[in-house]
Amino acid sequence: MESAGKYDYIIIGAGTAGCVLANRLTQDTNVSVLLIEAGAKDDYVWIHIPVGYLYCIDNPRTDWRFRTEADPGLNGRSLIYPRGKVLGGCSSINGMIYMRGQARDYDHWAMLTGDDSWRWDKVLPIFRKSEDYHKGADDYHGAGGEWRVERQRLSWEILDAFRAAAAQTGIPNVEDFNRGDNEGCGYFEVNQKGGLRWSAARAFLKSTTGRHGKLDIMTGCHVKRLRIERGEHGPVCTGVEFTGGGTEWFAESVHETICAAGAVGSPQILQMSGIGPAALLQQHQIPVAIDAPGVGENLQDHLQLRMAFKIQGARTLNTMANTWYGKMKIGMQYAWSRSGPMSMAPSQLGAFTRSDPSQPSANLEYHVQPLSLERFGEPLHNFPAFTASVCNLRPTSRGHVRIASGDPLVAPRITPNYLSTAEDRKVAVDALRLTRSIVAAPALQKYTPQEFKPGLQYRSEEELANAAGDIGTTIFHPVGTCRMGRRDDPLAVVDSELRVMGVRSLRVVDASVMPTITSGNTNSPTVMIAEKAAQLIRQARLASRVSSTAREEAAREEAVPVAMRTLPGAVGR
Repeated sequence: MESAGKYDYIIIGAGTAGCVLANRLTQDTNVSVLLIEAGAKDDYVWIHIPVGYLYCIDNPRTDWRFRTEADPGLNGRSLIYPRGKVLGGCSSINGMIYMRGQARDYDHWAMLTGDDSWRWDKVLPIFRKSEDYHKGADDYHGAGGEWRVERQRLSWEILDAFRAAAAQTGIPNVEDFNRGDNEGCGYFEVNQKGGLRWSAARAFLKSTTGRHGKLDIMTGCHVKRLRIERGEHGPVCTGVEFTGGGTEWFAESVHETICAAGAVGSPQILQMSGIGPAALLQQHQIPVAIDAPGVGENLQDHLQLRMAFKIQGARTLNTMANTWYGKMKIGMQYAWSRSGPMSMAPSQLGAFTRSDPSQPSANLEYHVQPLSLERFGEPLHNFPAFTASVCNLRPTSRGHVRIASGDPLVAPRITPNYLSTAEDRKVAVDALRLTRSIVAAPALQKYTPQEFKPGLQYRSEEELANAAGDIGTTIFHPVGTCRMGRRDDPLAVVDSELRVMGVRSLRVVDASVMPTITSGNTNSPTVMIAEKAAQLIRQARLASRVSSTAREEAAREEAVPVAMRTLPGAVGR
């Protein structure tokens, strides 16, 4: 193997978390960081044009192109499972929606981990630190940070009508989903800047403000395994073995190695390195360094049920984009003012509500779109229509990610186990019925909406549960596969400071550490996790430096007479 050098920190994955970490850790003078990314540079034009997500998802240039195992809950279907494979990771191909979730999500994390620093009132300042909110700073939002949040640059009559219909069914209008309670209906705010996608790579990686350390980035490099050695105090991670440009590399970490490869990549790398369920590792002839049964388990995702309705009397993207003239007009509007359909996020209107009154807070999220299509990557329908996708924010179903081979280039098996609990199936049925109630409200009737997905033939509880399996698809929010927890929790992978249990000098920092999924889109919570982790890592280095100084002083004091060691201030400086 060729040496890639020795660095204070090695970060695996230049996705959302990796970009934040690289920025924050190199703000310290004389700190060196190596950032390893399997994908390429983010120089593909469709990354930066918001509607370009249509061309980035399932594209080998920007996406890992994972697929799930056939899922019984989806009536045996397998889904594409997009994960960003490019600088910026998923933030370069996702829906750009800025969403924190609910205060109760973080309070629950604090309870599960026994660490109050994860409470909402403690993480809110961390959200604010990185934020650059279009309205400026207040008690809930920050200004001047790297993570730009703007209003969308278009509106649609049919979406305004849906919002009015939601109000008529008891879902109030709101302007801000990010104050701790997101219940209500309104237009999503997005991570854009001047009509362009604002990815984590553009926000954090390409910013040189305040950077004093050294940052090296190696793209097109695939991590084979972490190097785990037996140290004086147990297993320790000393670096990373990876391939790139036809060469086998090893990079050594002085302080820590940080796995930021996401909810699919991080458990795969840990398992390939001998950290995972012993039986699984032995099955693939991987020596067991740490028997960690929780690695790859606890997979959670938001399953969206995509209901679609034909309408009359209002424009939708279906009719606008299905002619050459319409496409030319859309292109000219974007070129002239960075607005119009090319500036739109995949979903423009959002709503948060309860599937039934017994829910303690909103447990459903709607993504409403002025378009319809069979699935991403396929053409829009040739008739005017809108889609109301609804997902269960707090699913009780749990899946897993497990290596399929001892070869690190072979994709892992992703098994979400959607709709595998009676509770999740009930919420799905309730959600479909609630959507029908909203669409039947007076505000939408002048557009004569007609449900064609899944279709009015599905009526009974059993029929609607089966329909949910037919129309359900991922909304790209996998989390939880290296979850944090208390030290005595046998299925926790990292502690509340995101240190891998049983291995020194190794952390996981990405959405995989969430013990439970947030009540909303997961990208900005990942930014917060990385911000918090960077603080913890910098504090640990400072503490190590102080400890090292104390040890050196203690060693010097061992060489002087005992009487001198009793003098005031001679010990414990």
